[in-house]
Amino acid sequence: QVQLVESGGGLVQPGESLRLSCAASGFTFSMAAMTWYRQAPGKERELVAGIAGSTVTGGSTKYADSVKGRFTISRDNAKNTVYLQMNSLKPEDTAVYYCNVGGYYRPGGSWGQGTQVTVSS
Repeated sequence: QVQLVESGGGLVQPGESLRLSCAASGFTFSMAAMTWYRQAPGKERELVAGIAGSTVTGGSTKYADSVKGRFTISRDNAKNTVYLQMNSLKPEDTAVYYCNVGGYYRPGGSWGQGTQVTVSS
């Protein structure tokens, strides 16, 4: 029942920016933590960023060390959408990016098809 549709990827040069979107359905979006993962060729899928659901107080976001200061996760509960703003992109950011329901401690069971981000000159 859970559906996740990622979009916004593309080919950019180093230093440029992209904003990814994930449209979600099939669950109570506002109460759910949402996360972004990425998977580069030959590597495991890794957590990039997370944002808490409305049931959580206190700190609400977290980031991988490799993207801190460059990426920002946000959400629009009225649109059931989570975003990942990616600035100052580097070639090592090249990967397929996926959103996930929950995923702070262990990935949730549902994945979309992902969106390809390629950073190259």
